Amino acid sequence: MGILVQEDKGLFHLQSAGMSYILQLVNDYPAHVYWGKKLRSGSNLEGLLNLGGNRGLDRLPQEYPQYGTGDFRTPAYQVRLEDGTRITELKYSGYRVVEGKPSLPGLPSVYVESAQEAQTLELTLKDDYAKLSVILRYTVFEHTNVITRSVEFTNAGETQLRLQRALSASVDFSSGDMDMIYLAGAWSREGNLTRRRLVQGGTTIGSRRGMSSHQLNPFAALVKPETDENHGEAYGFSLVYSGGFEAEAEVDSFGMTRFTMGLNSFDFAWLLEPGEQFQTPEVVMVYSSEGIGEMSRTYHRLYRTRLCRGLYRDKERPILVNNWEATYFNFDADKLESIAAEGAKLGIELFVLDDGWFGKRDADNSSLGDWVEDLRKLPGGLSDVAQRVNNLGLQFGLWFEPEMISPDSELYRKHPDWCLHVPGRRRSEARWQLVLDYTREDVRQYIYESLSRIFSTVPISYVKWDMNRCLTEIGSAELPSERQGETAHRYVLGLYELLERITSEFPHILFESCCSGGGRFDPGMLHYMPQTWTSDDTDAVERLKIQYGTSLVYPVSSIGAHVSAVPNHQVGRITPLSFRGDVAMSGNFGYELDLTKFTDEEKELVKEQVANYKQIRSLVQQGNLYRLQSPFEGNETAWMFVSDDQREALVYYFRVMAVPHPPRRSLKLNGLNPELDYILEASGEVYGGDRLMQAGLALPDIQQDFVSGCYKLKVQE
Repeated sequence: MGILVQEDKGLFHLQSAGMSYILQLVNDYPAHVYWGKKLRSGSNLEGLLNLGGNRGLDRLPQEYPQYGTGDFRTPAYQVRLEDGTRITELKYSGYRVVEGKPSLPGLPSVYVESAQEAQTLELTLKDDYAKLSVILRYTVFEHTNVITRSVEFTNAGETQLRLQRALSASVDFSSGDMDMIYLAGAWSREGNLTRRRLVQGGTTIGSRRGMSSHQLNPFAALVKPETDENHGEAYGFSLVYSGGFEAEAEVDSFGMTRFTMGLNSFDFAWLLEPGEQFQTPEVVMVYSSEGIGEMSRTYHRLYRTRLCRGLYRDKERPILVNNWEATYFNFDADKLESIAAEGAKLGIELFVLDDGWFGKRDADNSSLGDWVEDLRKLPGGLSDVAQRVNNLGLQFGLWFEPEMISPDSELYRKHPDWCLHVPGRRRSEARWQLVLDYTREDVRQYIYESLSRIFSTVPISYVKWDMNRCLTEIGSAELPSERQGETAHRYVLGLYELLERITSEFPHILFESCCSGGGRFDPGMLHYMPQTWTSDDTDAVERLKIQYGTSLVYPVSSIGAHVSAVPNHQVGRITPLSFRGDVAMSGNFGYELDLTKFTDEEKELVKEQVANYKQIRSLVQQGNLYRLQSPFEGNETAWMFVSDDQREALVYYFRVMAVPHPPRRSLKLNGLNPELDYILEASGEVYGGDRLMQAGLALPDIQQDFVSGCYKLKVQE
């Protein structure tokens, strides 16, 4: 188990409980040999790499390929030397095996809690002419089919080197007969599952927006054409990073597929002075031989327990009500208290005050950066509102957008150079705001002081950290001309530094990331904030797709999901409160509406929903997710949550539109123990686990649109 090295054969075998990843030195180039189901050591593994004679680098399945020496496929890196040339050639220099998993300086990453959980292989490669030293870092986990990869560059010479491309991982597959799965979309329709057959040429996804983006998530999977939710091989790649990224699957003329992932090379450059180092973000690679679903559950377990951190990592998350869609900017302390009071009667645990409490923020065109209470709206300040909420028995939460600045703000009038900008160029506004330059220490210090002042004086237990626009005019007044290409990455590093400082100093606060919804739903943010506002679209029908797609890689404990008013504010659809509740209860549950406007009947239903979620939330947030029917493939959606011991399960079924004279339907379940008998709570009927998975659970015939059902199963004692 772990890392097995056969030095005489140049063979490195990374082995987990059910997976092997093998690489071998070929003329001092690390070559990719195998990634798949676990292989026994000593099974003539060196014979797996069938090169068929000297075919050159263009046929060699490399671990970290370069350009310019005979390989014409996508390179993993490129370096410009001081004389202007771009040719480098990395050769093997040595290795070491480290128990556990080292952290990455300045970057979020997956971690271990004991050295026995994982082993790390560090391969050192060198270009003696350029004086470039590179460490390829691989960590393999003992009990889960996961490998993490990252790269460290060092300028070991006496002249400058300039990185122009620095990806985190490259894997060469022997076959081109594969599909690529990724998550596409836009603002308010994030997480759309997209599956595309690979053909000769490149299939590329990425973001040049300075954030991971609504449009394309930093995740992709390569699967066999026959692979589905429960069968076949799947290879997942997830980048632990919150800025611009790229991922490409390139099928060459020989039918091989090269997959690469890392920082987006567009507009990227990093100057390495003599002795300086550069660390790439981490790619988390997951192998599954049991379909896409098992790949997802592997990511869920890993990210929930070894990426997320802090007091709330393993705790049940509170049920909240947020005032945004209830009041927008038009509120006072009495109105906020009235919503919180109604929430307290219904069993809600947390009240969140959203945008509009600071500066002179009566609309979204001013005051970002002026993080001081608006005493016109709140004469007693935040402390008064928080005390009123606490007196009702609820926790108090607050919205911020700390990375932004409004041109109409006291901060901008005092520091117009504190935003990202290029001298002499116009400053593109989006939503009447600009982006603060987080590459600057003085900017980060100002935000730290502004937020910590509030966190230290107001009883806040939850913070929604928002970001509502992409980066443009990406330049910094603080950086010299030769380092302007570093601005976008330095922005992300500055953000991580601030988040580490803030979250460490205020560990009692539950932080939720938001970026106009899911524009920065990525593993990098989850390292600091264990949950994310999944999308600004709260329509229950749209959320079926958004939450289903997001669950491909992200755990349910990270997926924020709220019930909102109807007609829905994004699409105008009217759906039943029961349907909206069942969709939202499939994530971190809450409400985003004016509870005081509910009828008595609606309040009773909300009270039931809240009480029900308190009974099931540990299973929803910590259980194993099985997707049963996809909203991308039809009119019906279904998923279920199963406890680790398989003794408890919760099934959700949704049908969007009614179907005239439908056939009798049964829903085949998954993840149960076929040898155990389960009681259906609603009826008391007993079913065998094998029966539920092979024959299914009968569904009622209800003739109306927007039907949902929740089925609780427990093992018969």
